[in-house]
Amino acid sequence: MNFTARSLEETLWSRHANPKSGWTRVPTGPLIVYAVYRRDFRLLTAALVWTIVNPVIFSPPESHEAWMTRAVLAERWWVREQRNGTIGLDYPNVYNAGGAVAFAYALVAAWVCRPIGAAVGSIVASALKLWWIAVIVRRYDAAYEKDPSQLPSQ
Repeated sequence: MNFTARSLEETLWSRHANPKSGWTRVPTGPLIVYAVYRRDFRLLTAALVWTIVNPVIFSPPESHEAWMTRAVLAERWWVREQRNGTIGLDYPNVYNAGGAVAFAYALVAAWVCRPIGAAVGSIVASALKLWWIAVIVRRYDAAYEKDPSQLPSQ
């Protein structure tokens, strides 16, 4: 990866680590499902655009104390430093795999106008994503508790 691409990646991750960025992305999946259910393509477009611009519009966090900040840092650590994927049948990635299936189910249920299926699928997808994040945050915190010098600079 060249310097410019790495610099851009660093900027995006640092801005996305702002807890406002992370927490405002949480309802995006259910909002997309709702937009499909309502056949509201303006809302769908707005939700998709939000997904793209969200990591850019917030400034980097002032500290790494917020749980959502550590969640974003943990995800980056999990993928980059631990060389793990995010979806699979291994623990904890099975949570993301299940969440992807639940989200696909929610989208199909929304498309065929089954509001309860769409809602349940959205809730399950969101819960599994947050569960996956909680697991990797615990692992991230434990790794840096053992060796604080490895903690990303603020």
